[in-house]
Amino acid sequence: MKFIIIGGDAAGMSAASRAKRNRPGMDVIVLEKTSDVSYSACGMPYNLADSGRSMDDLVVRQADVFRNRQKIDLRTGHYVEAIDITRKAVTGTTHDGDKFDLTYDKLLIATGASPVIPKLPGFDLPGVTSMKSLNDGRVIKQFITDNKVKNVVIIGMGYIALEMCEAFRALGIEVDMVKPRSVFIPWMNGKLASVVQSEVETNNVRVHLGHTIEKVVKAENGLKVICSDLDLSCRMVFVAVGVTPNSQLAENAGLELGPSGSISVDKTLCTSNPDIYAAGDCADAYHVVTGRKTWIPLALRANRGGWAVADNVTGTKAELQGVTGTAIFKVFDIQVARTGLGTDEAKELGFEPVEVVIESRSRAHAHPGSSSILVQMVGDRKSGRLIGVQMVGRESVAHRINAAAVALHAGMTVDEFAQTDLAYAPPFGPVWDPMLTAANQLLKQI
Repeated sequence: MKFIIIGGDAAGMSAASRAKRNRPGMDVIVLEKTSDVSYSACGMPYNLADSGRSMDDLVVRQADVFRNRQKIDLRTGHYVEAIDITRKAVTGTTHDGDKFDLTYDKLLIATGASPVIPKLPGFDLPGVTSMKSLNDGRVIKQFITDNKVKNVVIIGMGYIALEMCEAFRALGIEVDMVKPRSVFIPWMNGKLASVVQSEVETNNVRVHLGHTIEKVVKAENGLKVICSDLDLSCRMVFVAVGVTPNSQLAENAGLELGPSGSISVDKTLCTSNPDIYAAGDCADAYHVVTGRKTWIPLALRANRGGWAVADNVTGTKAELQGVTGTAIFKVFDIQVARTGLGTDEAKELGFEPVEVVIESRSRAHAHPGSSSILVQMVGDRKSGRLIGVQMVGRESVAHRINAAAVALHAGMTVDEFAQTDLAYAPPFGPVWDPMLTAANQLLKQI
């Protein structure tokens, strides 16, 4: 059997490695358009903040390790241009300009996602950057050094934008953040979002909400972001307004697409063609809370999806339950976490959401070093189910959110979650954990 994989990062290399473990004699070919495979893309903002580190430190496993130790036919610099379902073949071009045409028995599309770049004048100018691939990180790091960058405008205020504003400030770079919408973090409860915004502004980041971006132009000392009622001068522009799934190959091949233009897959990660799978940021998933299809690009899902595809291709049926959208990120000294649905999202999906926001402590009342934790918890009035949690605090947020994620996977009610036996010791939390306090308060409204 010949198993071809398009894409050599999390999902692709996880699938290749597991397929060779499951069936060592299988012909596994990975086609990766860049020269980099198997790296920690999520670590790039933190690497950028340390001028003494190389971006190559983020490589988890070198390409030659896959080739020599695992006997995977890994071909970097191979750009796949088309999938021919009738012939069961992929065609493309190498970095050297050579054409290739390869047939497959089973195919995995693991092409990831790309940054959304506004279709506005000036967004193709030198110094206008975004970051998704490892080489993007190298280019940005080198640009900062070569141009002695002292000020940056970040367009957007999502996860990556907030992580990058911290990275730039760590390098002593002045930062302006701008976005068209007037709400800082739209998906977050307003009280929690105000804590995050305050932390950003306390660290001398200028936040500009509700300004429509019109263009980027060259200026005397670099660039200028022109908005409808505001001009921002800088040496570099960083664009972080979201990502979009790389599903063009699948769409052109006639495969079904799902939410946000992602590739539609079933629980075995199989597409609408029985010989083609998709995994990682290019593919959709089932949402555990709603049971509906969703597109939420997540690192763990990509790795897990690669494993599942490999098992299915090598003869062991594997199905994935789905995702709850669990996410965590750090902004200076604040940890931000979420899982499940927010109140507005729940309303749109037909739930009758009820929410509470409570403030508790990260440690027992008298224990040194205690700090505030805010928890928003959402339940469904009709069923009593727990359907979402958001948390903000200076410590102990990142791992607390996992308890709520497990509860969502288990379909627990708020009452059931309120009865869970969570750990207690003064250095780690109060007797009534913030999660339990929120659940008990929410019970009064359901």
